Amino acid sequence: MDQIIDISQEGRHLSRDRGFLKVESDGKTIGRVPLDHISAVIVHTHGVTWSNSLLVELADRGAPVVLCATNHQPRAVICSLEGHHMQNARMRAQWDAPQPLIKQAWKQIVISKITMQATALAAISQPRAPLDMIARNVQSGDNGNAEAQAARIYWPLMMGKSFRRDVDLPDINALLNYGYTVLRAATARAVVAAGLHPTIGLFHSNRANAFALADDLMEPFRPLVDLTARAIAAEAGPKVSSEAKNRMAGLIALDLPLIGETSPLSVALSRLAVSLAQSFEAKRLILALPKPPSPLVLSGLGR
Repeated sequence: MDQIIDISQEGRHLSRDRGFLKVESDGKTIGRVPLDHISAVIVHTHGVTWSNSLLVELADRGAPVVLCATNHQPRAVICSLEGHHMQNARMRAQWDAPQPLIKQAWKQIVISKITMQATALAAISQPRAPLDMIARNVQSGDNGNAEAQAARIYWPLMMGKSFRRDVDLPDINALLNYGYTVLRAATARAVVAAGLHPTIGLFHSNRANAFALADDLMEPFRPLVDLTARAIAAEAGPKVSSEAKNRMAGLIALDLPLIGETSPLSVALSRLAVSLAQSFEAKRLILALPKPPSPLVLSGLGR
């Protein structure tokens, strides 16, 4: 069972205790979680301390520790240096991947994202046809910038005409930041576990971005966060509350259609990362991209 552990209260101390992550406050134990159940730890507040043995144990299990700013944007990620027994060979294949393969991979990811956006809009009774048309015309490497074209149509329909996506704005933008942080942490874990280097992206290539590949592979799943944030804001307001965080963290257990069966989102991320690693090794594309859930499932996100 994958769990996202969120630490947002001052004065917490995190340590390892016989196979558990133990949380203490003022010397008293206030919570324990089996280390094997933890997908990621997200820290939002100052004044948190932790033991080195805990960080080593989390790294051994491939569970990243994400350090966030006050706007819930990640600022640092502590992740394992070792992820897979074929890590060296896979990283070499990743580094040597030919540009045509990389561009085709990014094309497929963009098509998958826009298709998920279209399905998300349909789930809230908004027209999907304009995005479906854009998805049919994505070029290799998305040279025509279809992703940005789709975004200009998508955001006003998803969040309202007055909405502007800005990571530094409060309210629903902060809620989206948190949801994307959860998704990014789960994706980073999948990338490292597949033996890939998270810095070497397909499209995202900012030299300061240590998790460019995670940012690439999480793209098709972003609309799931958007729908969840929309529903939370409509029901309880856009504040990044404890309940809102719990609902966002629950996304990693959402069942998605994938290769003739349904798998939790965390498993879908792992399969996508592994399929990309195998594509690099084979020098041909065999990406295991997610299919959108049913409209009924999508309309229930965040509730």
